[in-house]
Amino acid sequence: MGRLAQTDGLTDIQREILATVRDFVDKEILPVATGLEHRDEYPTRIVEGLKELGLFGLMIPEEYGGLGESLLTYALCVEELSRGWMSVSGIVNTHFIVAYMLKQHGTQEQKDHFLPRMATGEVRGAFSMSEPGLGSDVSAITSKGVRDGDEFVLSGQKMWLTNGGSSTLVAVLCRTDEGHPEGTAPHKSMTTFLVEKEPGFGQVKPGLTIPGKIDKMGYKGVDTTELIMDGLRVPAARVLGGVTGRGFYHMMDGVEVGRVNVAARGCGVAQRAFELGVSYAQQRHTFGKPIAQHQAIQFKLAEMATKVEAAHAMMVNAARKKDSGQRNDLEAGMAKYLASEYCKEVVEDAFRIHGGYGFSKEYEIERLYREAPMLLIGEGTAEIQKMIIGRRLLEEYRIQG
Repeated sequence: MGRLAQTDGLTDIQREILATVRDFVDKEILPVATGLEHRDEYPTRIVEGLKELGLFGLMIPEEYGGLGESLLTYALCVEELSRGWMSVSGIVNTHFIVAYMLKQHGTQEQKDHFLPRMATGEVRGAFSMSEPGLGSDVSAITSKGVRDGDEFVLSGQKMWLTNGGSSTLVAVLCRTDEGHPEGTAPHKSMTTFLVEKEPGFGQVKPGLTIPGKIDKMGYKGVDTTELIMDGLRVPAARVLGGVTGRGFYHMMDGVEVGRVNVAARGCGVAQRAFELGVSYAQQRHTFGKPIAQHQAIQFKLAEMATKVEAAHAMMVNAARKKDSGQRNDLEAGMAKYLASEYCKEVVEDAFRIHGGYGFSKEYEIERLYREAPMLLIGEGTAEIQKMIIGRRLLEEYRIQG
């Protein structure tokens, strides 16, 4: 194993977990990933293997049957999984956002009901905030939840739901006007609902439809869908935290975890692209010698490796800041921004090193070239990250007086 993207200060347990995941990636994911991706096939066997490893319970507390590990451990596992196939990391990411939101904000009954089954992978989570017409403008959400006795009736259309078909629990953000008078700030009149459903497509329960998979350029295998609610009834006991109007804060807390995850994905994909590039450069000969001996290629490899190291360091810093209980939106935004941009650049350089063969579906780099762009927009675009970073910097460096 090369020496790039190493992490200092890990415990023996963390090192053992990462070694196990890396071995699983090398043996069970890398040999089949490209074939599954080209067929846009859900990786059922891989998911079953992740269940056996206990990965669905990685961050869930031990009292609920999980491993009780840190965000750092999770992020490093995501980095390894993404090195094998980024779509696999997507299957666990939204699951963990929901588990994290439940752990941090759920009522005791909600924790007791969901977390033990989420730890085993019996219940699989998905996270639904976006809508067709709003993009990054969360305040423009139009999906509504209206109280009717001991229930809420939900209506609206959600978009870009990862694990939409395979999940059995969806955290859905809706607008609720109950107890929030006209003129209330939009972010104070949103509520997160915990919607239980059957896996599959079509009408999965009365009032809830999951249309078929969205056909994507990359990030295949994992199911990305819409979610349509039309008179969907949800018990009031399934309002996250038991109180309306807190949904925006719940979701933003989850998104911080998601941004560290996207940074980790970028690190993993970039690391794999570097591995492919440095290997191919030593095998491909031009003008009587391996292209790795040409200065132009060595310069590319040097830049690629430096970007892999820098992105990894920022991702680790953001995860450790969150684990410490401190506010980490600045660090998470920086890590997500840098890692996704560097991932795109490292993948493109590896693609260039492969020359014409990089354009062939027979070579793994072609798959990575289609996967990397998703990281530029997932969990907030680069422009959104820069807005977050800029505002936080002005808070930190505000001139006094």
